[in-house]
Formats: sequence, C-alpha cells, structure tokens
Amino acid sequence: MLPFIISLAADSTAGVSAAGSMYTLVFMILMLVVLYFIMIRPQRKKEKADNEMRKNVQVGDEIETIGGIVGIITKIEEKTVVIETSSDRCKMRIKKWAIATNVSADEEARSKAEAAKAEKAEKKGKKDKDEDKPIEKD
Repeated sequence: MLPFIISLAADSTAGVSAAGSMYTLVFMILMLVVLYFIMIRPQRKKEKADNEMRKNVQVGDEIETIGGIVGIITKIEEKTVVIETSSDRCKMRIKKWAIATNVSADEEARSKAEAAKAEKAEKKGKKDKDEDKPIEKD
C-alpha cells in the first residue's frame, strides 16, 4: 500500500513541476519580447536614423563630431569627409562614422516645426475670432 501512495505522490508532483516549468518558459519568452520592444528596437531605429543622416550630409552642411569638433563640410569622399573648422580655414579629414549631428539639418527641421506651430496657432486664433462673432438672423 505504501509504494502505491508514494507512486501517486510522485505523479502529482511531476504534474505540478511540468506546469511550473511551462509557466517559467512562458514568462521568460514574455520577458524577452518586452526587452526587445523596450531596448533593442529603439536602439536599432536610432542607429538607422544616424546612418541615414550620415549618408545624406552635403557640402556646406555644418556638422558636429563625436569628439565635439564643429565644422563645415568642404569635401565628401566614400568613407571620409573634409571639414573646415575655423575662420582661418583649418581643414580636417574625419571618418563619416564620427559625425554625431548635422547642425544645419537640425536647425532647418527646428525652424520648420516652429513655422508649422505658428501657422497652427494662427489658424486657431482665426477660428476663435470667427466663433466670437454674433450670429445674424434674418
């Protein structure tokens, strides 16, 4: 009789263990999915945007390097760019991957955003004035 009870107890704990390991597996998969959407995906989007910015730099753009050097692009080569860093026309050749920001493009985007914001506020102000007019009845 005792071996039968021990056998039943072992079967019931095996079922609990299998269910527990399944929940653990599901939990781990769920954590990996959350990790992907919180950390990995935004990092890839940022890298893609940075590579696109580096690919689209043009002669005459003002850039800032990862070392903090600010200059204007004078020549673009396949993997490098030549920048002019000061008024005495000091030129430096840097790798494209060292470009941190395109200051010219950032300023242009900021001015467009401000213009759109001002236009939106102007339309809202005009709309508010129209609402303040009394309604004329015939």
